[in-house]
Amino acid sequence: MFPASKYSLQARRCVRALKTLQTREHVLSQGYTARWCSSDLSVPKITSHYTIYPRDKDPRWEGVDMERFADEADVLIVGGGPAGLAAAIRLKQLANEQEKELRVCLVEKASQIGAHTLSGACLEPSALNELIPDWKERGAPMNTPVTEDKFGMLTEKYRIPIPILPGLPMNNHGNYIVRLGHFVRWLGEQAEELGVELYPGYAASEVLFHEDGSVKGIATNDVGIAKDGSPKDVFERGMELHAKVTMFAEGCHGHLAKQLYKHYNLRENCEPQTYAIGLKEVWTIDEKKWRPGRVEHTVGWPLNRNTYGGSFLYHLNEGEPLVALGFVVGLDYTNPYLSPFREFQRWKHHPSVSPTLEGGTRIAYGARALNEGGMQSLPKLTFPGGLLIGCSPGFMNVPKIKGTHTAMKSGMLAAEATFAKIADENLASDTAGIHVHEYEQNLRESWIWKELKAVRNIRPSFHNYFGLYGGIIYTGMFYWIGRGMEPWTLKHAGLDSEQLKPAKECTPIEYPKPDGKISFDLLSSVALSGTNHEGDQPPHLTLKNDCVPVANNLAIYDGPEQRFCPAGVYEYVPLETGEGMRLQINATNCVHCKTCDIKDPSQNINWVVPEGGGGPAYNGM
Repeated sequence: MFPASKYSLQARRCVRALKTLQTREHVLSQGYTARWCSSDLSVPKITSHYTIYPRDKDPRWEGVDMERFADEADVLIVGGGPAGLAAAIRLKQLANEQEKELRVCLVEKASQIGAHTLSGACLEPSALNELIPDWKERGAPMNTPVTEDKFGMLTEKYRIPIPILPGLPMNNHGNYIVRLGHFVRWLGEQAEELGVELYPGYAASEVLFHEDGSVKGIATNDVGIAKDGSPKDVFERGMELHAKVTMFAEGCHGHLAKQLYKHYNLRENCEPQTYAIGLKEVWTIDEKKWRPGRVEHTVGWPLNRNTYGGSFLYHLNEGEPLVALGFVVGLDYTNPYLSPFREFQRWKHHPSVSPTLEGGTRIAYGARALNEGGMQSLPKLTFPGGLLIGCSPGFMNVPKIKGTHTAMKSGMLAAEATFAKIADENLASDTAGIHVHEYEQNLRESWIWKELKAVRNIRPSFHNYFGLYGGIIYTGMFYWIGRGMEPWTLKHAGLDSEQLKPAKECTPIEYPKPDGKISFDLLSSVALSGTNHEGDQPPHLTLKNDCVPVANNLAIYDGPEQRFCPAGVYEYVPLETGEGMRLQINATNCVHCKTCDIKDPSQNINWVVPEGGGGPAYNGM
């Protein structure tokens, strides 16, 4: 299947990786190098993606037509979430008001607008009120105004109520509980009515550049590639989309944004981004237990005081007794044996939670990563030919657990600055791709900046000896009393991928078996996400080096990817020879949460887009 030259290339990659690993103190103390990479065949080939094995060096691609069709727009938007759609809507509003011709195109990797969208979601309508003031008359799917707030700290058996005082971030008066996927789909309908061209099912796989270094646009991914990386008979080249300005609204830890950070050194003057993983289920429950409009949050058990996280339980008013519940775990946790999914399942058995679910039916499951770095982790947002908007750079208000309103507002501000630039008939751009410097300045003068600045220290305040308790005390003293006016800005602990301790320094966590009524196994959960990928395509969970998982992650951290992945993508299984282990990647299970790319302690996993249309098929998550 693979030419001998491929094996030698893999062997050389293994040697280079292991030389790098040997510079790390904890690898020097282990004896795994020679054991796992002593020969070509000791490490089975896992990665076949062209980003790791270029096609121009693969004889199977000789003679294949690689020409791409190109199209051009005024503004191109990558990502059909709240930020991207808000930007598209605002652009067309301005163009229509001023009777200007403006072609706005939006590409989205999900098969339908909203199918990859997942959030709690308790939505603050501030940005929506600005964007579409008559949203109620237009039938926005916002049917559940918040009527009741409950907040508590859990111990193993008890719930300690914590009062939500006026002005605290957890006060949800005036907000709406929504199924965000349905809301995003509605936004898509508003955009289309205004003339925005929406292209769901097209995954943007590559950033294109002009000769002067400015962004030219994007290329969508190729389709019809076999799992071994060879072209199928039905191979089709992706297409190029060019624009004067390209807005990147990919969501948390975007595939293209990662490339842009490096290309333009956008993270040079900011703190490292820190993340969390959020897991969510939707249930139908006994109508007698249903309290439409109730919002419940907890912190504490089952997490220890040094692991950041908490839960939510929202009662929806959608014509049937529905609740949305979920669990969030900060990805700066240190114990490699921790499983966010199993912590979530364990939490549901708490005496204050399980009575709501007893007798109910779980109908949906999903997961996604969240940006938690706040203001100090925002990268530079503009560069020649492009902008970063929404959750891609990270505008989430962490103590509020809300980012939809800030994401939408960032898209609106980007649209206003971009339209003014493009509509300027006297514009003389220094580069072929227009640099919209004004967007970042306008954002700093908006209510987004004021809001994020006020809460900038709440998340990093968790990093103290008392952990959760110290963070709560800090919030009470400096946010509730001082509204974030303290003259200092706290730093984060560093990259989440660097926080894990070696397995030998940690205690394994014994999780109870799921009962099939309140708690469930991982694979039956993934089945509820509707996840589907074309099986015969190169795994989009690529490894920079196939040797590293066993030599580093398994040897030192006992394979944490098999626990932090919320979809069962990563498994360590015995080698066919019976000696040693290998990593198996079940890429068809992937729910596109990006946790592996973020938390991998060796930073060897690079998440890239699969064929467009693949992934979860969420129905209003």
